[in-house]
Amino acid sequence: MDKEIKMGLQHALEEKLEAALITVTKVLGSAPRKPGAQMLVLADGTTTGTIGGGCGEADARQAALQVLAAGKPRKHCLNMTADIAEDEGMVCGGIMELFIDYLGRHNGAEQLNLLENYVLSFHHGETPVLITLTESKQEKVGQKLVIQKNGQVTGDLGLPILNRIALEEVWAGRGHGHFAVLNLDERFNPCDTTTEVAYQMLLEPPVSETKLVILGAGHIGLPLAGMGKMLGYEVTVVDDRPSFANSGRFRTADRVICNDFEKALADLVIDSQTYVVIVTRGHRHDKVCLKTVIHQPAGYIGMIGSRRRVKAMLAELQEEGIPAAALEKLYSPIGLKIGAETPEEIAVCILGEIIKVQREHKDRVKQQDGVRQQDIVKQQDSSRQQDNVKLQEEPAASVRNNEEPQKMLV
Repeated sequence: MDKEIKMGLQHALEEKLEAALITVTKVLGSAPRKPGAQMLVLADGTTTGTIGGGCGEADARQAALQVLAAGKPRKHCLNMTADIAEDEGMVCGGIMELFIDYLGRHNGAEQLNLLENYVLSFHHGETPVLITLTESKQEKVGQKLVIQKNGQVTGDLGLPILNRIALEEVWAGRGHGHFAVLNLDERFNPCDTTTEVAYQMLLEPPVSETKLVILGAGHIGLPLAGMGKMLGYEVTVVDDRPSFANSGRFRTADRVICNDFEKALADLVIDSQTYVVIVTRGHRHDKVCLKTVIHQPAGYIGMIGSRRRVKAMLAELQEEGIPAAALEKLYSPIGLKIGAETPEEIAVCILGEIIKVQREHKDRVKQQDGVRQQDIVKQQDSSRQQDNVKLQEEPAASVRNNEEPQKMLV
């Protein structure tokens, strides 16, 4: 769930509006968006977010309105294969599998409160994972579980074993770095779609607050801040010149700091979701900024400058004791090579490089997650088989009709 969807959902919950949340769960062939893309649809037809636009999105929106009318979630297949796409003027030719979740009064107070607390938790700096049951032969589709970083669990997927499997998956790292789908067979073992799926869960990572820190409020910093905000970054601009670093000049920036670069950076939290761009007015300030941020765990550090000037600066920093290995993560000369000349064009090439780095990082996380899943499946199988025996001995109704809410505190 991205920031835009989170804000739209928060508004719907606060105003008690009926809403349907469309999530892309699987893609076959060519499609405009990847699994995890979402769009929120309100009862009046207004939307937040996109799953690709065009006729396909219009079809999905209509399906969401049907979900709102029925008051219960369902799956929907969006077919954009060649024959249909040609008739409708679609530019993609694949298939998108969607889960359309109903979020409204028919959910009941407990589920709505769960969602409200989930959304509000981000304002307190928490990073919960949201699990939604999207397929089940027995339990209610749409049931949810929220797992906090400290292990606290609220909500209920309907069966204790499903709750436990969800917790195991989150502990193993799934759902933290990227959106994930977990399919289970009737014996609660992981399976692919070639096997009959008895249960399916969506694991949504915490809302990603990506930050763009622009060091330098000059001619490049100005369009960079505006475009960065358009792309959804939380934008911070730093410069030591009051005539440049002011909110009147940077109207769209979230923060404008007028201070010495080194002092300003000391007060900023730079993490893996922070993208740092060094575009100050001179070599001396660039060096101060780079020296300050190079040891920080930023997702990206880029600095403007010619190859000759950058090479000379890196040599100076190595002489001052900064390891060459630390300097290797610097992107400089900055930006994609598109022949940019104007400040606006340079801003485009910088943001293009940041997006490329951001997407490549997400792809690496997905690959690592896939390998990790293969390693832990064997460890999970034996314990789940024990649960299968227990479930066979105890009627399923006695589990489902347990009046105590299923909550775990670890």
